[in-house]
Amino acid sequence: MSLAFTTPWLLAGLGLALLPLTNPGIRPTPYAWLEILPADPLSGLIAAALRLCAVLALTALILGLAGLHRTEQSRERIGHGANIVLLLDRSNSMDNTFAGKAPDGSEESKATAARRLLSDFSQQRPHDLFGIAAYSTAPLFVLPLTANKPALQAAINATATPALAYTHVSKGLAMALDFFAQPNLTGSRIVLLVSDGAAAIDPDSELRLRQYFKQQQIRLYWLFLRTANSPGIFDPPQETRDDNAQAMPERHLHLFFSSLGIPYQAYQAENPDAMRQAIADINHLEHAPLHYRERIPQQDLSGLCYLWATGLLALLLTAKFCEAQR
Repeated sequence: MSLAFTTPWLLAGLGLALLPLTNPGIRPTPYAWLEILPADPLSGLIAAALRLCAVLALTALILGLAGLHRTEQSRERIGHGANIVLLLDRSNSMDNTFAGKAPDGSEESKATAARRLLSDFSQQRPHDLFGIAAYSTAPLFVLPLTANKPALQAAINATATPALAYTHVSKGLAMALDFFAQPNLTGSRIVLLVSDGAAAIDPDSELRLRQYFKQQQIRLYWLFLRTANSPGIFDPPQETRDDNAQAMPERHLHLFFSSLGIPYQAYQAENPDAMRQAIADINHLEHAPLHYRERIPQQDLSGLCYLWATGLLALLLTAKFCEAQR
């Protein structure tokens, strides 16, 4: 445990904590001849205890004023899981239902269903490190890789903000891959893309993504939320001329992922139940050994110091009120 102080110069006041050793704070009672008093070890013990309480009360007050705190720490964690980055599509279409309509209360939007199921998914994997990124017109950094489940839940809820118009998937993927750039990262590295559409990727971005996926040994899962009557990612078009990235961007993004030479699996979900089954499949597949260090944030201890000082001062006041008056 490493302790530090916000304002260490206040520790100079610790010398004041020795004042109770010179002044007991109890009114002296005169006697004509002290030799007539019998020995009283209990009274001596009580007097020493009261002095000690006064010293400790002043010490606790000064430590609290100096801002005593425990510095940031880390601890080793070993389990079975993975490093997972959730990459969420935040385009306008995600705020519609699977039927392609605005939610009217009877059906939830694709984004709402994704948040609910991903929240359950994260709770089922206690040893995983999760990070969150989103994208629409530009990539959005949401949460770094962490094992902090309350922070993860808050980050998932925060993606409920209003969406934007466009789907710039290549920039979102590039940001997701940057999560794994930190050194000493062990275990499986997974990007879980949740999207209901795609856009054509320019050749330069394709080349960079190929290099990143290969270098960092990423496993990619794509949960494609298909809107009713829209083209799927597995079916070729009826007309050969329509088989291009501009006419069928989702299909060609799937073909691009398949050509990366990495572990890749695509799921096409047309309702929340299909989403649940796909996420359950991913949950079953990824359980490799995982070794990482968990960060423990700085902890303020000044409140605990003030609590101890209050209790000790209350004890001293009680003793003062019990003092015999002559």
